[in-house]
Amino acid sequence: MRGTNPSQGDATFGLPMHGGKQETEVSLPRKRLRVKLVHLLFAALALSMCLFPLRDWLAARRRPMSAITASVPTDPTGTAGDAGLAIAAAARSQIGRTVNYDPSYARLSYPLGDVPIETGVCTDVIVRALRDALGMDLQQLVHEDMRAAFLLYPRRWGLKLPDSSIDHRRTLNLMRYFERKGFSVGVSGKPEDYLPGDIVTWGSIIHIMIVSDRKNEQGVPLVIHNIGGGAREEDALFQADITGHYRMTHKGKQSRLNNVAILASAAAIIGAAATAWRRRGSRST
Repeated sequence: MRGTNPSQGDATFGLPMHGGKQETEVSLPRKRLRVKLVHLLFAALALSMCLFPLRDWLAARRRPMSAITASVPTDPTGTAGDAGLAIAAAARSQIGRTVNYDPSYARLSYPLGDVPIETGVCTDVIVRALRDALGMDLQQLVHEDMRAAFLLYPRRWGLKLPDSSIDHRRTLNLMRYFERKGFSVGVSGKPEDYLPGDIVTWGSIIHIMIVSDRKNEQGVPLVIHNIGGGAREEDALFQADITGHYRMTHKGKQSRLNNVAILASAAAIIGAAATAWRRRGSRST
């Protein structure tokens, strides 16, 4: 039997002795209760941080197209229109200058790093246009956000740390950044919902492009993108399923979910496992 020597503390829990009596009977249940309360607190925090974004995502998935269309914001003041026209013009200025498509990795300076203007991929059209039109450096912005919430970004490339040379040049990373910063607006099948300078992504092929201020004969906006062969302005908006629609002047709800939520979840899981392990050990003795 452990802890029977009155000159020693409890061998199992290291509890002190007072007057030759162990404090196990009084203090141990209280300590266990405090530990359980802490674990429950972490679990509740983690659950709330994880379930609320999941609830919003499921609600968005279940909304009919009419409801999604109705959520596309309007621009009564024209402020977004001015910025959008500037973005579209900055994207159009790349036509004839960016004449190749090259997805190979390149080590870039930081911040404001770029591959040669003659080449690039679809994301480079976005990065260059936002820099020229709005002074937004997506290389720095995405890198800083990934440092703060790396585990919330797509992990399909096997990276263990952010890489400022490539992260902002990946469509899925830009989509996650735009969503987290509240730039996401409703996806719809109505051409009038897509304003000049809006950023749109496809899902069947992972691709990103900028909505032009020019339209075809049916009133459907053209897009400016690099899907191969350099930057071009084409009638291609609805040629594939649209999965993302973003407007840089839209101030929607920003995501507050970050690595704190993930750490809280991990702490809750570890704490629960530790409690179960200790309970199992105490029963066996």
